[in-house]
Amino acid sequence: MRQVILDTETTGIDPKQGHRIIEIGCVEMIGRKLTNRHFHVYINPDREVEEEAFRVHGISNEFLADKPRFQQIAQEFFDFIKGAELIIHNAPFDIGFMDHEFARLGGYPKTAEVCGVFDSLVYARKKHPGQKNNLDILCKRYGIDNSHRELHGALLDAEILADVYLLMTGGQTSLGLANNGSDEAKQEGEAEAIRRFSSDRPMLKVIRASQDELKIHEERLDLIDKKSGQSLWRIKH
Repeated sequence: MRQVILDTETTGIDPKQGHRIIEIGCVEMIGRKLTNRHFHVYINPDREVEEEAFRVHGISNEFLADKPRFQQIAQEFFDFIKGAELIIHNAPFDIGFMDHEFARLGGYPKTAEVCGVFDSLVYARKKHPGQKNNLDILCKRYGIDNSHRELHGALLDAEILADVYLLMTGGQTSLGLANNGSDEAKQEGEAEAIRRFSSDRPMLKVIRASQDELKIHEERLDLIDKKSGQSLWRIKH
């Protein structure tokens, strides 16, 4: 499977108010291994960057003045993501801006028509219900060093999200309910020495639960529901 981990930075929070994309960062992954291919560009939005947005990413109007417009990079960007599964933290935000930019040009389909979309924020909320799940918190939870991340940046955040995604989706956990220490302590221990995947690293084996295991899991959740009212595993966030 070809996956593209993607992040954007923008002039503000709502494309319907005329806000635009000013940075796109993508890294490519095939078979759960980073390929070292990436797409990264800064974009002149032809409008002011809001002060609140500037405090988040530190990208100034002066810096963007000589950068290409979206129409100049649109086809290259489209070709890079087409056919891939996009991994995005809070996907509706980025997809909304991307679709808005492509719609301004005309002739491009909506992103979901040519790409799969995996929202890592939705996944994290299901995996860690009732906890904060922003990128900084997930880095701490999974033992990922992001000390070099003083401000948000699309390419840097995409690279960090790739590490988070691989750790968050790669571990196999027992369906038993025995509690031998806190979940976060276990996760931090398992993630103690994260390393980026090189091209010669063997593909990770994905072990999925069998139908019998899923049945036992659901029966255990039924028992928890009966005793406690509702299990955390079934609360939707």
